[in-house]
Amino acid sequence: MAKKTSDSVNLIESFAEFKETKNIDRATLVSVLEECFRSVITKTYGTDENYDIIVNPDKGDFEIYRSRTVVPDGEVTDPNMEISLSDARKVEDDYEVGEEVSQLLKFSDFGRRAILTLRQTLASRILELEHDTLYNNYKDRVGEIVSAEVYQTWTRETLLLDDEGNELILPRSEQVPGDYFRKGENARAVISRVENVNGSPKIILSRTDPAFMQRMLEAEVPEIQDGLIVVHKIVRIPGERAKIAVESYDDRIDPVGACVGVKGSRVHGIVRELHGENIDVITWTSNPQLLITRSIAPARVNSVILNEEEHKAEVYLDPDQVSLAIGKGGLNIKLASMLTGYTIDVFREIDDADADDVSLDEFTDDIEPWIIDELKKIGLNTARDVLDVPRDMLIQRADLEEETIDEVLKILSAEFEE
Repeated sequence: MAKKTSDSVNLIESFAEFKETKNIDRATLVSVLEECFRSVITKTYGTDENYDIIVNPDKGDFEIYRSRTVVPDGEVTDPNMEISLSDARKVEDDYEVGEEVSQLLKFSDFGRRAILTLRQTLASRILELEHDTLYNNYKDRVGEIVSAEVYQTWTRETLLLDDEGNELILPRSEQVPGDYFRKGENARAVISRVENVNGSPKIILSRTDPAFMQRMLEAEVPEIQDGLIVVHKIVRIPGERAKIAVESYDDRIDPVGACVGVKGSRVHGIVRELHGENIDVITWTSNPQLLITRSIAPARVNSVILNEEEHKAEVYLDPDQVSLAIGKGGLNIKLASMLTGYTIDVFREIDDADADDVSLDEFTDDIEPWIIDELKKIGLNTARDVLDVPRDMLIQRADLEEETIDEVLKILSAEFEE
């Protein structure tokens, strides 16, 4: 009897655990509990059709009644469905053959094995229901920013816990260069996607997704929250640079100024969160030529020629604007292409004074090819391209030693000396 009492206590504990499961409505709770009981009854007796189950989740208990048909003594063929007349009259002395007898079953009537099966089934359904609830909760929140506690950091990912102790995954590939998380601190990220792996939900966060920047921008700019400014597109090279195209639905509001704020006050917090990621905000337009012109900023564009069919654009600039258009490591031109959807090629507009310009490829006898390649990476293809860029800017933009830069300038300058 002591063992059975222990089993009963354990079962009630499982019931209480189920009752306290997060975010489970009462109707679902009752339905799942009844399903578990019926499953065990069917395994034990072969059928559950003659059983009534009353679940009381508020008190954490339940009652199970079994109905059996009264048959003459000695004619019971199925003890689960039938009861002899003499046994029926022990319950009530006025029962007759053919009537139904309903009796409350005790824990001990199930047997120890059945109780253990019930606990295991209940624990399994608790876990399954928690997974379903978690999955449904987070799949409806994709694109939303969450702040969660850093629990553990590994080489490939960081594990965070939300306020309810649910596990959130921030892969290394979704982290901004420079991200470093300490256990116990809070980290912000956007819910990128929710995967269901073998019935277990996996919540993936991201700090590189453009949606992360958009949600932060919405939090900083009331005009976006009010619907006066709309963010058309955000493109990013995480940790390096981003371009944002915005439009105002109120002629009195400058969308760029509103997003940037006085002296950059509104984007400053975002830049700090993203470890110095530069943010360019431009005014959106449906005119592709104008959009390309704006996206190339800070370079000044002279003209744009579009190839609509191939989605290509030729952009012509003064020589001193080429390096600005391309940007450090080609980031500016790459982001402009991502923002506009056009493959952008940059061309120098050569006047008569530049007609005698010489391609850098002509200097392979005097300059190492890898040095020429480094100069081309920052948009410098000719001798005058290089000479038009101030020495300090060359040192800053090109991945070359100062001595190398000085030697290159000396060689190229000699080409144009009389």
